[in-house]
Amino acid sequence: MTEHIEPRQMETDDLTKVWSVTEFCARHRIDTEEQALLLKLFGPFATASELIHNAKRAPRFR
Repeated sequence: MTEHIEPRQMETDDLTKVWSVTEFCARHRIDTEEQALLLKLFGPFATASELIHNAKRAPRFR
């Protein structure tokens, strides 16, 4: 079953939530080098969308 959703009804709170860069890196297993780059780029705080699109993470299988 499908349901039509108007764009106005969607909430974008999850992507616009402001995170501490260090907390985000700890929760998403991002190494210290990448964390330093994110801190340089954004400072101590950034939105979840910015962090997700700019963070690189090593594969889990290695």
